[in-house]
Amino acid sequence: MRETGKKTPVITGVWTSVCVMFPALDAKAASFKGYAVMDASGDPSEFASRITLARFTQAGVIPTSANAVICEVHRTWNRPDAAELAQLYTMVSPNYRAVMESYDKAQAVARAKADSAPAAPRRQTAPVGV
Repeated sequence: MRETGKKTPVITGVWTSVCVMFPALDAKAASFKGYAVMDASGDPSEFASRITLARFTQAGVIPTSANAVICEVHRTWNRPDAAELAQLYTMVSPNYRAVMESYDKAQAVARAKADSAPAAPRRQTAPVGV
C-alpha cells in the first residue's frame, strides 16, 4: 500500500472475522487508517460478527457500511457518472429505487404542468392611451 500512496484501506471480504479482520488489523498496525465494511461481508454466526466488531473498535479500525462508502466516494449528483452511482445505491438499498422513481415522477408532473400552463398576461408599463 505504501507504494501506491494510499493511506486509507476500505476492506471487505467473505468472512468479516477472517477476510476483513486480519487485513484491517494489519493495516492499523502499519499506521494506516482502516475501514471495515461490515455489511459487505458476513460470518457464520452473529456471535462471530459481534466479537469482530468489538475487536475492530478496540484496535481503532473504523466499522462502516457499503452505503456510507458509496456516499463518501459519490459526494455529489453533479457528475457524469451519476446514473451509474444511482444503480449502485439500488443494489445496496433496494428501496432507493422507489425514491428514484418517485423523484422522476414528480419531475415529469412538474414539467407537464409547466408546459400546459397558459402564458401569463403581459403587463403594460404605461397607462392605456398615454
